[in-house]
Amino acid sequence: MKVAILSGSVYGTAEEVARHATDILNAAGFEAWHNPRATLADVQAFAPEAFLAVTSTTGMGELPDNLQPLYSTIRDQLPAAWRGLPGAVIGLGDASYGDTFCAGGEQMRELFAELGVREVLPMLRLDASESVTPETDAEPWLAELVTALRV
Repeated sequence: MKVAILSGSVYGTAEEVARHATDILNAAGFEAWHNPRATLADVQAFAPEAFLAVTSTTGMGELPDNLQPLYSTIRDQLPAAWRGLPGAVIGLGDASYGDTFCAGGEQMRELFAELGVREVLPMLRLDASESVTPETDAEPWLAELVTALRV
């Protein structure tokens, strides 16, 4: 199964989690693809059969600048070929920001819902105020994702 990993990162932490997820999914026998500067054409050329979004949250709950153009293009076009595909989201944030904690991840969940992407696991919320190794903290959830994608 081909898994496209879409990521948005300000300081590189979400990108590091996405790279680690790529390694884990590839080791589990999937064909995982990650390009932090992907365009819609890049994603469509890969022809994904599943999605994983990994994103931090910026400012007042927005997506990082490197994910915003892809998000907007997908939202404008809503590729019908992705309807029904499995997907999941990892959101990174800081719980001390209250209402905007992991809001970038929530935006990706909403986009997936608009696309008809089937959420196979509840969003993983990684809290920067509690974790210094988010890529390691994501491993149990990623193991669950591997299982969910094999079903």
